[in-house]
Amino acid sequence: MVKLNSQIPAFEASATSDTQLTAANLNGQNTVIYFYPKDNTPGCTTEGQEFRDNIAKFKDCNTVILGVSRDSLRTHENFKAKHSFPFELISDPDEVFCKLFDVIKLKKLYGKEYMGIERSTFLIDSEGVLVKEWRKVKVKGHVQEVLEAVEAL
Repeated sequence: MVKLNSQIPAFEASATSDTQLTAANLNGQNTVIYFYPKDNTPGCTTEGQEFRDNIAKFKDCNTVILGVSRDSLRTHENFKAKHSFPFELISDPDEVFCKLFDVIKLKKLYGKEYMGIERSTFLIDSEGVLVKEWRKVKVKGHVQEVLEAVEAL
């Protein structure tokens, strides 16, 4: 599991646009990785749209955005196209990447308990070190908070 102020371990993940991501791919630029529960749901759509709408500001800070959920690559491709997301979405159906960042948590919905992704965001600097994390994220105002942290690097 990744700890704050530590190096991101080696990983490999499948993403949209036929992309295979590794920790080495991310070196030399800041990376925001945000985990969300499910494509095409209201909060997840709003969060993605806010990252999309601020992408130029993130790029100005040498920062890439990556979204992660357990949805399939096909579902991700449709979600990305529907909302014109200018960043890749990582498919993690086996929860390998999710477990690396410890975002699978016990959740409750309508009285039922289940294991699911807790909305979380991680900021990795250009050296591959996890420098900030947000857990139990509320969508409203979150992207602005992440942008301010990126600008402070």
